[in-house]
Amino acid sequence: MNGYHYIGIVITLAIFIAISTYAGVRARRARLQSAGPPKTGSMIIAGAIMGTLVGGSSTVGTAQLAYQYGLSAWWFTLGGGIGCLILALGFVRPLRESTSLTLVGIVANEYGRTPGLLATIMSAVGIFINILSQLLASAAAILVIAPAFGMMPALIASAALMFVYVAFGGIRGAGMVGVLKLILLYFTVAFCAVTVLIMHKGELSVIFEYLKTNPNKSGEMNWGLFSRGIGMDVGAGLSLIFGVLTTQTYGQAVMSGKNERSAKIGALVSAVMIPPVGICGILVGLYMRTQPLAAGVDESQAALTALTEFIRLYVPPVLGGAMLATLIFAAVGTGAGLALGISMMINTDIIKDTLNKKLDPKKEFRFLQLWIASVLVVGVLLSALLGKEAIQSFAYMSMGLRGSVMLLPLALALFAKGKVNHNAILVSVITAPIVVAVIGMIPPLKNLIPFDGLFAGIALSLVICAIGFVKGKERLGDDLQ
Repeated sequence: MNGYHYIGIVITLAIFIAISTYAGVRARRARLQSAGPPKTGSMIIAGAIMGTLVGGSSTVGTAQLAYQYGLSAWWFTLGGGIGCLILALGFVRPLRESTSLTLVGIVANEYGRTPGLLATIMSAVGIFINILSQLLASAAAILVIAPAFGMMPALIASAALMFVYVAFGGIRGAGMVGVLKLILLYFTVAFCAVTVLIMHKGELSVIFEYLKTNPNKSGEMNWGLFSRGIGMDVGAGLSLIFGVLTTQTYGQAVMSGKNERSAKIGALVSAVMIPPVGICGILVGLYMRTQPLAAGVDESQAALTALTEFIRLYVPPVLGGAMLATLIFAAVGTGAGLALGISMMINTDIIKDTLNKKLDPKKEFRFLQLWIASVLVVGVLLSALLGKEAIQSFAYMSMGLRGSVMLLPLALALFAKGKVNHNAILVSVITAPIVVAVIGMIPPLKNLIPFDGLFAGIALSLVICAIGFVKGKERLGDDLQ
């Protein structure tokens, strides 16, 4: 790093912080002038979706996984794009026609308070896990900029930026900053991919020849789309699809649209724009895999910093500094959007609905900021303890947990109202995510079972919900009140 790198970093960070502040001021004025939340256009919706979904896992995390396993790193962005397509074509209308402000609220309105409360808790845990991956990705970029900074200070700085990003502007602020972030982010990953192609004169044979004779992290020569196994990689893609459909942030984005057409266009734009980001990250990760390790750097650290090191080494300094700052905000934007989603769920589904607390708009907004800060503080502490895990491993686990908790209960609440036994939904919400977590987090089971735990969780949920459908509608006693 030299002085020109830092010039690019400072300028880019200043622009992001200025727009975040401006977005917060505009959002605050909109709240004061309107009785309800401000409505947004299609590009702001796309910015809110991609600004949250295209973050550290899609960029730094994709390059990291490509370095370790190859093309299977594409499943994160590919699954995210497919999820946005399904969101646009099948879920926008019923979501906008619902009377609830949250996805969990839709489940609670249909199946009662107890399933709704448990779904809130389980979904929040799933979303929170992905915040860890964003904190780690942002910290990885900061450590390239300032190696002596240390992991804990880098995590704290990342959390502070996340708070500024979204705490003052809400979903509208996330969308406005998300649009700028995406413009710079797409330029960053495209520039890096083109640089790899130029260095090899459009020929990638050198990289492929290297991969043929060098094993991946699993000790195999398979660097393809299913290099971790078909069950594991297809499960990873499905985790993203289900996670997009059941995450508050993305549902909140389409529900905030000024009309149905704007919401659909925003989701469709996201579906088209997300997968190419992964291809660019994969090219960089594979190229860096062919390079010798620097002195004192082990393979796990080289994988984590594959994209950020590539920028430092091969991109002109001022531009490289701007790119590193953009990668920081890519992770910051995703983590901030997820923290906002959790905080909205706490405010709406627990305090207002479950505890029957009435909050005026000003107090509600203060509580929202408090929850965002609390979530990020806990995230920093856990990220410091679990920082050696692969960034995308947290992201996949997060999406899988959310999908197993919410997919079928939400779909049935939207498309099969009044037809499913409420006790079945309660059992599904409790047991399905436990199965996913047990298979995904206990090493003996994780190594023994050749497929993603999401399959088992969704299969169990499907069986339970099918029984509930046959049995018919029946409320729990405490939900009759």
